[in-house]
Amino acid sequence: MAKDMSYEALNARKNEIMKAAMQISYEDFELAGIGFNYEKMMDEVGYSIEEMRKMQLENAVGNTPLLEMRNLTALARKYAPAGKGARILVKDEACNASGSFKARRAAIAVQQAKKLGYKGVIAATSGNYGAAVAAQAAMNGLKCIVVQECYDNDKIGQPEILEKQRICEAYGAEVVQLTVGPELFTTFLGLLEETGYFNASLYTPFGIAGVETLGYELAEQCRQRYGKDPDVVVCTNAGGGNLTGTARGLIKADATKTQVVGASIDLKGLHMASNGDFNKKSCTTGHTGFAIPFVTWPDRSDCPRNAARTLRYMDRYVIVKQGEVFYITQALAVLEGYERGPAGNTSLTAAFVLAQEMNEDEIIIVQETEYTGAGKHTMPQLTFAKQNGVDVLFGDPDNEIPGKTLVFPEDPGMIKAREYDLSKAKKSYIHNCVKNYDMATASEEDINYIMDEIKESREFVLAELKGAGITI
Repeated sequence: MAKDMSYEALNARKNEIMKAAMQISYEDFELAGIGFNYEKMMDEVGYSIEEMRKMQLENAVGNTPLLEMRNLTALARKYAPAGKGARILVKDEACNASGSFKARRAAIAVQQAKKLGYKGVIAATSGNYGAAVAAQAAMNGLKCIVVQECYDNDKIGQPEILEKQRICEAYGAEVVQLTVGPELFTTFLGLLEETGYFNASLYTPFGIAGVETLGYELAEQCRQRYGKDPDVVVCTNAGGGNLTGTARGLIKADATKTQVVGASIDLKGLHMASNGDFNKKSCTTGHTGFAIPFVTWPDRSDCPRNAARTLRYMDRYVIVKQGEVFYITQALAVLEGYERGPAGNTSLTAAFVLAQEMNEDEIIIVQETEYTGAGKHTMPQLTFAKQNGVDVLFGDPDNEIPGKTLVFPEDPGMIKAREYDLSKAKKSYIHNCVKNYDMATASEEDINYIMDEIKESREFVLAELKGAGITI
């Protein structure tokens, strides 16, 4: 008898499908109450930093250059108080196979699939990760399917997303294209069950651990060149794997005093899975419509437990505007001679502002760039914005309204890094625990788990739980 492939039936079988597709028993990490043993889960990867670096280098990944942005640093110092203006460095991850840091995640996931004897891999992504998985699968003789959410209901897709579809197909992957909505996860589950392929999800321990080498390299290269650890590392934040993996790598390199800052683009009011909003987002990655939900509840991912958990590692979170990111993208090309894609330029925009707060002898590192191309270039993105009714203006970026206007700064001194209240995010996380686990009481184990999850004091956690009516 054929299996029921309905939305309800597939979701009812999701845990057994995931277990077969990764050979990870997530229940082995569950603790009494709401918690799970996160570090034990990460250890399940079973690879040291040295082993991962070796695997990545054998597949054209890693050992990317660390570049000093001398002209952007000079521009930042022009607007900084006397003695301020940290050196801005960029880790050029566009040099990886497939052109982004996500090749690090894909390399480890594909090697794990190969080690376990899977014939193919599947990833659900509309972004660079699909190209990364497709490239790594091609290098290692595995089949690849990329499930891509790329159209609105009128079958209109963004230039950047459609370019990534073409790249995945160029690497030999089969691309399953979907309209925006809840069918993405269901289609993904159905394909995993049907093919028996490996789940190369962004959010498995393998995917997150692969980024640890990036944080490790940052510390290593900074010490070699400047004799010190970076003072600040800025990570573009979306689903959280970028920041989580980088921060874990810094810790493994013993760069424990380095401040880790997340940066996202303000797309407030544009829902991440809304058909009407889909093509109003002129920046398709690293935006608040995706990032904030994952910060406040990471276990919304396509794994039973998400290995990307930003509140464990994020020291500060800042928001920038779309027009500011496009401006810095062009400034990077004109002033430094580097044409790179939009995602890493989100954190570069934040770094340009944060450098102005720091001393001249300090170092701030943008931990990734990505390739650019026809669909990812500034001009097609802005043309597409105009076609979708978004006015492109020059003025004060604070006046930008996501989905309605895109405002370039009239002067680079107008670019800002707007503080996002992390305590608010941590409180939201606690309330999501209460709601999603139907909590009525909190044990000592629950309290300790939440403290680890949000990197906060016992008093902070107790106050919020009591405020939510939880019996301690």
